[in-house]
Amino acid sequence: MSKPARDHGGGLDAAIERYGGTRADWVDLSTGINPVPYPIGDIGTEAWTALPDRAAQTRLEQAARKVWSVPDSWAVLAAPGASALIARLPSLWPKGRVDISAPTYNEHAAAFAAHGWDIDPENSNARVLVHPNNPTGHLYSAKDLTAPITIIDESFCDVAPAQSLLPECREPGRIVLKSFGKFWGLAGLRLGFAIGHPDTLAPLSDLLGPWPVSGPALGIGARALEDHSWATKTRARLAEDATRLDAVVAWPLIGGTSLFRTYEVPDAAAMQEKLAQNHVWSRIFPYSKTWLRLGLPAPHQWDQLEAAL
Repeated sequence: MSKPARDHGGGLDAAIERYGGTRADWVDLSTGINPVPYPIGDIGTEAWTALPDRAAQTRLEQAARKVWSVPDSWAVLAAPGASALIARLPSLWPKGRVDISAPTYNEHAAAFAAHGWDIDPENSNARVLVHPNNPTGHLYSAKDLTAPITIIDESFCDVAPAQSLLPECREPGRIVLKSFGKFWGLAGLRLGFAIGHPDTLAPLSDLLGPWPVSGPALGIGARALEDHSWATKTRARLAEDATRLDAVVAWPLIGGTSLFRTYEVPDAAAMQEKLAQNHVWSRIFPYSKTWLRLGLPAPHQWDQLEAAL
């Protein structure tokens, strides 16, 4: 079986090599990362020099429980990015058939295929739901949790926390993934979470080892998750900016979230080329000739985007 294509946003170095300029010249809209990140603040020297201690891990876990309303009886597992969890999850169960509705984030199919699973919606014993979906923004519901093994990737759900399916995941075999880098805008920190039944997550914890999250990530992550006021203000700003982006581009909207928008254009490759010539980097997809996805510009980048259009 051929491996699934693993296209991603980013890749700005290649764009610079082809179209010129420096990183400072470019507006990178190819990812769905918040362009106004949580302020890092001061990081103590000990966070860099000492092995992460139990107190720092506990603080991060408790902050995660509070922000996502996770019951004390459930497990919360922090990891070096949601991608690290996605790569390991298929190894938790004997290989079988997994239903991954396309189009969606391709790392799930790649991970299951790497572990010998068949990507097949028929007679599947596992299902992956990216909620909201990337790149369409489609939202699932409790009635979609039909497989005994269900992974719900909520990497973009922090813009709409009321839509979370986490309350439906009390049973063993259901796992919710959370990405810190998207909403809080610190993707380079590499921090993600798996939430679910303790019996389901125990083998995953063993795979990650004793110190899966760095000291700086533990401290910054806890501080950010505890700042509920920042989160509330950020959701409002992102919603306003997403509406503004729709008005600026004036293309038909396929879907998305307030962190990214997917549009219908006559020729996605040609539009990406046009924008790139003006140092604006966008996202196109191998399965569509007409879909183009844009993240949100930072506050000082709107003029450059409008000029490119």
